[in-house]
Amino acid sequence: MTGKRTRIINDPSDLVPLLQAFGSDIHKKIFDELSRDWHTERELAALVGDESSVHRSVALLRKSGLVETKWRVPEPGASPEKEYRSTYSRVQANFGASMEDLSELISLTFMSEEELRGVTEKLQTMVLGGNSSLSNLSRELGVSQIFIRGVAKRAEKLAVRGQRIEPYEEDF
Repeated sequence: MTGKRTRIINDPSDLVPLLQAFGSDIHKKIFDELSRDWHTERELAALVGDESSVHRSVALLRKSGLVETKWRVPEPGASPEKEYRSTYSRVQANFGASMEDLSELISLTFMSEEELRGVTEKLQTMVLGGNSSLSNLSRELGVSQIFIRGVAKRAEKLAVRGQRIEPYEEDF
């Protein structure tokens, strides 16, 4: 690893994508490869053997801010491709949380997609309907703000922006 930065975590919900990434063998393998050098999704798929898993892993790592992107200059006549590399080589956690909040975050990190689908869909519907305030969403859904932040960090189509939850779109 060459001179990378330290990821500072000030919000306990930032643990959700980290635990998700490193709780999966495929995500961990992709991250390890990106820690060594720049790779395109095609190169990663050749290493791992599963193109759809590579795309999902790269999307998760990008959304959580763990990889950076640049365009690879192609051979003459070929199309340019995005390539990726891990951004951080260290992590520093600087937050306090109740055991209840921490256990809630860890629990939702490892819930199956089916278990989270209901609350994720409700949250997406409310956000697309214009209700983006974290406190309003918490009150209306009857769950804690930390839980909503964690769900949004895990959901593919939601992002946390300060005290708001907003739609998230990949720019692949």
